[in-house]
Amino acid sequence: MKPDKIAFIIVFLGDYPWYFPYFLHSCRYNPTVDFLIFTDNTDAKLDLPVNVKVIPYSIEHFKADAIKALGFEVAVESGYKLCDFRPAFGYIFYDYIKDYDFWGYCDIDVIFGNIRAFMTDELLDEYDIISARHDYLTGCFALYRNNTEMRELFMQSRDYKKVFTEPRNFYFDETNFAFKAFGKGVHYSQIRTEVESMTHVVRRLQEENKLKAYFEFQIVEGFAGNMLWNKGTLIYRKQFEAMLYHLVRFKLKYSEPIDLHKIIPDKFRIGKKKIYGIKNSDEL
Repeated sequence: MKPDKIAFIIVFLGDYPWYFPYFLHSCRYNPTVDFLIFTDNTDAKLDLPVNVKVIPYSIEHFKADAIKALGFEVAVESGYKLCDFRPAFGYIFYDYIKDYDFWGYCDIDVIFGNIRAFMTDELLDEYDIISARHDYLTGCFALYRNNTEMRELFMQSRDYKKVFTEPRNFYFDETNFAFKAFGKGVHYSQIRTEVESMTHVVRRLQEENKLKAYFEFQIVEGFAGNMLWNKGTLIYRKQFEAMLYHLVRFKLKYSEPIDLHKIIPDKFRIGKKKIYGIKNSDEL
């Protein structure tokens, strides 16, 4: 029996950052997961893994596709605003993901470990939507079952039209800025926000037994340090395997010269403030 087919949709506009080769290298070690990158950066001659496809795209192209799919005008003035639309990617980009069992979205400021070690057949068989955190739906990694209900799940928010028609960012794909409240375990009904975020929607429908959602902490964030990436496996503190490292804060403290052709080694260490090469087989 073949494993469920998974595709991640990424819409990235502008120049690729220094960590993009690390992202691609970690994708290479997840050959049974496909990554579709829609981008206006088509000049870069990248050595792409076979499971990564770059699709020429623009913000005008996205507006046209979103308007056609949704049936109303949308406000997208910058690439960052696209994050609000991620829960609708399965709906907007259906023609690209129609042959997959699961579709999702992720950031490119991540270094993946072994995705399938966490997204097992048993897990995918049981759940409709999967987050990489225990407390709220993550924008850096989320998976949705590829059926009508999950592709249209964003419509369950009473505010999705407001989100899509205003140019400011609402963090709709996550919590509408209520990260701390969800992190403290406050019940979704007690977390008052300007718009009903996707975490509100999923928690509500989960409680109503209308979908099965999986929330589990499977990632490393912040300045954790003490990580070893070894041929597609990410180990934290020599004993805990993680699905990915999210560089959201790390990249503010550390950077490298942009070299899209940089050869990433098959083993490297991630400290609290730096990425190191490995000189011998047993070094961490």
